[in-house]
Amino acid sequence: MTDSGLWALIHAERAALAADLATLTDGQWATPSLCQGLTVREVLAHLTAAARLNAVRWLAGVVRCRFDFDRQVVMRLAEQLGASPAETLERFRGAVTSRTKPPLPVVAMLGETVVHGEDIRRPLGIRRDYPIATLTRLAEYYVGSDQVVLAKGRVRGLRLAADDGPFARGSGPSVTGSTLALTMAMTGRGSYHDELSGDGVAILRGR
Repeated sequence: MTDSGLWALIHAERAALAADLATLTDGQWATPSLCQGLTVREVLAHLTAAARLNAVRWLAGVVRCRFDFDRQVVMRLAEQLGASPAETLERFRGAVTSRTKPPLPVVAMLGETVVHGEDIRRPLGIRRDYPIATLTRLAEYYVGSDQVVLAKGRVRGLRLAADDGPFARGSGPSVTGSTLALTMAMTGRGSYHDELSGDGVAILRGR
């Protein structure tokens, strides 16, 4: 898939997330996300920051934070949080069609959008019917990469197979489930393990 095609998927997922969050109450915005220590509002601000952070600003932030990458994430998140949940959402809406990114592959930005979108939706009880082609492309990326999060190493020696699409990779003890559950498990979201089956699930839990 070309970068242009990937950006179209990213923009579609951002727009869908903005629509899903349009009617949240202040209490819902304060819901803990699947990202430990962050609320759903803070994760959305993180997504906005990623859509506004080019390579030059990213490097400047790394230097400013003395190469503490987690510290830069918090700093950039705070820049986009705004004074209220409504402002947080409006800032995200303003970044829906952005093609700005840190020095990462475009497919990694798709991963950020989908995975963090689930980090937000899941605790709120919101379900999205993702296009299977989008999820398959993302699963193919994560199964072969540890660049942004440990994913390839987490599933090494396991056979992953989707039961709702064409994704299937690896060899060894099996892990079967939806493409979404496999993708989220690859990125360390343990709450999706219960949606998987196979003799490799226990191994995956342990990692």
